[in-house]
Amino acid sequence: MQAERRVGREEEPQDQVLTGPKKVAALLLAMDKKVASRLLKHFDEDDIKLIAQTATDLGAVTKSALDALIEEFAMSLRNGGDLIATANEVEQLLSGVVPPEQIAEIMSQVRSKSLQSIWIKLGEVPELSTAQYLAKEHPQVSALVLSRTPPAYAAASLKMLPTPLRNEIMRRMLAIKIVLERPIQLLEGAVKEELLYKSAKNTGPTIHARLADIINKMDRKQMDEILNDLDQHRPKEAEVVRGLLFTFDDLLRLSTAALVTLFDGIPADRTITALSGAEPRMIDLVLEATPARARRMIEQEMATGKKATAKEVQKARRAIADAAMEMLEKGIIEIASTEEE
Repeated sequence: MQAERRVGREEEPQDQVLTGPKKVAALLLAMDKKVASRLLKHFDEDDIKLIAQTATDLGAVTKSALDALIEEFAMSLRNGGDLIATANEVEQLLSGVVPPEQIAEIMSQVRSKSLQSIWIKLGEVPELSTAQYLAKEHPQVSALVLSRTPPAYAAASLKMLPTPLRNEIMRRMLAIKIVLERPIQLLEGAVKEELLYKSAKNTGPTIHARLADIINKMDRKQMDEILNDLDQHRPKEAEVVRGLLFTFDDLLRLSTAALVTLFDGIPADRTITALSGAEPRMIDLVLEATPARARRMIEQEMATGKKATAKEVQKARRAIADAAMEMLEKGIIEIASTEEE
């Protein structure tokens, strides 16, 4: 009788709907045994038990149902485009294969490790990109992001922000309390999309950085005119650009130790040219930071009263400001704290 029913089922096959672990079991059974064995080595003991039990209870799978399953699998590979593995994708993958309570436990651990890895990867993104991202976000979001990054990276990013915004973010970091899982998930997705993915696709400077670099190379009058115009027409953009600027006059913002480090690598003739026509305060500050031997040479040259052309002065000052900006970005030197200023 059983044989008759089995023959009857084979003669008039009925397609069954394959879901969850049944799909896995059917695909593995349809594969070459050597290939299936290699795949099974990547499953843990509980998964293998589940697949074995499912395969045992699977019964007959019609050729049309199997063809549809294989076609579905192949179509997913053909049309899926780039594969971006997210926590949600993993959760969907487990759905129907693993009990709901076990999925919740697994995903809790996965998301925790995922968040940790995001903040580690964020350290590979240029601080400039992070600073520009933070300047566009609400200060509370910026505070939450920086509270999870390494201190050195957070400090480097904060240095590039306008002082009022930087101070507000620091105040908000002090007030951060326990954050629910859902907001953290949203933050994780935003950081991935806006910083990690976009940074990987575009390693060049952003338009704000390009604009700041252009303005940096202008004289003070032109710089003020452009920034005033931006303040009137695009105030938010102007704020971002201002945070990326660093001119010769900004040397006054550097700590004493930073100035010593900077001018230790600046040729004396460049320093002499840059100080031509400078304010007494700037001259005194630079001379104090210059090595004694070079300082005497600079003082002697300046005492002759010989002056450089405006173009030569601008070029020398820009070169020194560029050297300072590069050291700031690399964390070699730093802006003076409020107490030092």
